[in-house]
Amino acid sequence: MIEIASEIIKAATEKGLMVAAAESCTGGLISASLTDVPGSSAVVDRGFVTYTNDAKVEMLGVPLGSIESQGAVSDIVVRAMVAGALENSRADVAVAVTGIAGPTGGTETKPVGLVYIASQTRDGLASVQEIFFGNELTTLTRENVRNASVLVALKMLKSEIDQATPSEL
Repeated sequence: MIEIASEIIKAATEKGLMVAAAESCTGGLISASLTDVPGSSAVVDRGFVTYTNDAKVEMLGVPLGSIESQGAVSDIVVRAMVAGALENSRADVAVAVTGIAGPTGGTETKPVGLVYIASQTRDGLASVQEIFFGNELTTLTRENVRNASVLVALKMLKSEIDQATPSEL
């Protein structure tokens, strides 16, 4: 993951963009991956580890009603998380992730391995992916779900940075 994180830091530095991450099931691994890169302090503004529903509401402004009606692991919540990361930071581009890493917590409708990831520029629309890692991973472990989520999130973040133009920011 150091390769994609390095590419993100380089691209954000070249474009003068600041980055933020809002994380639930990854527990700070996205921010850690970015800050593993020398020079990241020039572009990484902050990371939000919002593991609980209260943290999502208090730190990111996720509407409690959205969590209550759709669940914390949902399209609407990840969209609110990425928007909240932008609203509550100096970042130009952000990424957010919420999911069920397991081994417990899954249900029939939301199984272990279900993850929602969103990326967005300050003035753009959110790009969201719903991914079920259970079909892609050899062994569905907590570590595998979290690491796979980080990799997808970093790729989405890189794509947002690559597409960003000064008029959008």
